[in-house]
Amino acid sequence: MMRKNRLVAPVVKWVGGKRQLIEDLAPLFPRRVSPYCEPFLGGGAVLFRLQPSTAYVNDINAELIQMYETIRDEVEALIAALGEHPNEEEHFYRVRDWDRDKERYNALDRVQKAARTLYLNKTCYNGLFRVNRSGEFNTPFGRYKNPNIVNAPTLRAVSAYLRRARIAFSSVDYAEVLARVQRGTFVYLDPPYDPVSDTANFTGYAKGGFDRSEQIRLRECCDELNRRGVRFMLSNSATPFIREQYAAYSIATVQANRAINSNASRRGQVDEVVIRNYE
Repeated sequence: MMRKNRLVAPVVKWVGGKRQLIEDLAPLFPRRVSPYCEPFLGGGAVLFRLQPSTAYVNDINAELIQMYETIRDEVEALIAALGEHPNEEEHFYRVRDWDRDKERYNALDRVQKAARTLYLNKTCYNGLFRVNRSGEFNTPFGRYKNPNIVNAPTLRAVSAYLRRARIAFSSVDYAEVLARVQRGTFVYLDPPYDPVSDTANFTGYAKGGFDRSEQIRLRECCDELNRRGVRFMLSNSATPFIREQYAAYSIATVQANRAINSNASRRGQVDEVVIRNYE
């Protein structure tokens, strides 16, 4: 493990992100977490807390992964590009609509695309990265007075960590990542959660979805990790379905603060489970 930098922290707000829960998770991590693998990277709160020297990180959202690679390789150009985006509703919708013209969007360089991703995340409603069935960003303007669009100290710290460590990025199906994991690696899994109600389902961070057949497929992947002697930790909703799926493993309950919900009365603390195949 390398010496940790306290400035290394998530640069985006993400549905189900672990920033607020990290202190509850920290005692449950094994002592050795490098090499580290995270197939559902999202906001990266766990990666940035652990700061392993070797990591394999993945997310099905290719735009998100490209953003991290751009932070690693071209952080100063990215900071400059972010500074060109004002917190204005008309500008927000103009930038949001860039991906409606595929030819124009594909012609953008990766700094412009990464700046767009960060800008929309900072200024859209509730920081919610959501796309429609065509893969187009469709969250409305957030109307925040002073969003931190250009968080230069954090961007530079994250960039330095990603360049210093051996971090391999990918944007493929999680099962492909898990099939390559070697014994001795610690795997943290933070998939789209099993919905606690019919109206609580959210899988809009990428085209497609993550239904219960996917939850079962993921549990089967975890069973295979366990057979190979690979340590894993998984977070999910504390639903009877998830508890039944992982009944063979150690299950701890933690309380998470849910900040993203269209109904404000449903935000607040809810139970989540942390599943491990080690003590």
